Amino acid sequence: MTFPGSLDDGDAGRAVRIADGDAVSLWHGDADLRGVDAVVLPGGFSYGDYLRCGAIARFAPIMEPLIDAAHGGMPVLGICNGFQVLCEAHLLPGALVRNDHRKFVCRDQRLRIENASTAWTSAYEKDQEIVIPLKNGEGGYVADEATLDRLETEGRVVARYLEINPNGSYRDIAGVTNERGNVVGLMPHPEHAVEELTGPGTDGLGFFTSVLESLVAA
Repeated sequence: MTFPGSLDDGDAGRAVRIADGDAVSLWHGDADLRGVDAVVLPGGFSYGDYLRCGAIARFAPIMEPLIDAAHGGMPVLGICNGFQVLCEAHLLPGALVRNDHRKFVCRDQRLRIENASTAWTSAYEKDQEIVIPLKNGEGGYVADEATLDRLETEGRVVARYLEINPNGSYRDIAGVTNERGNVVGLMPHPEHAVEELTGPGTDGLGFFTSVLESLVAA
């Protein structure tokens, strides 16, 4: 999916193709998902982040059918700015705020997969440690204590930062899922770790092979 200001949509499409899927470009101004089986909301700065990250993109025409499809069980992955959009659309709880150190961060980040049963993480083992790139200025995941406790109790924390918390996210949370497990938001960028030639290896590829396997199984 491409919004004005998206910058990782091409990388996300490439990751889908490397995982042997067919990548279909979706435009923010359309109101049709064009028959796709899953959707990736990519990183970037939708609408320039002029109001609040993801707040304007949430009202794009494409979001109405996406929200309906997500409620119906369609797999949806929001990466970085896409994660922000999913929170603004109330498909995921919580919000993303300015990094606690007030600086943009770009690094290879070690994560632990906490939930390997979602549509986007089934290729991993629970507690598996992976390394994928992280780049954000407003990547701190926040929620009230009751919401955080519910996410922990229900196993809805998808991934957690290891070694260092790069942005001040509460409880080192790097990604969360909805109750059904079909909608996942992730702050780090798995699409930048899908081939050996670039990035820190291929640890991110599992997010894309997972969804293809889940679609075949369904």
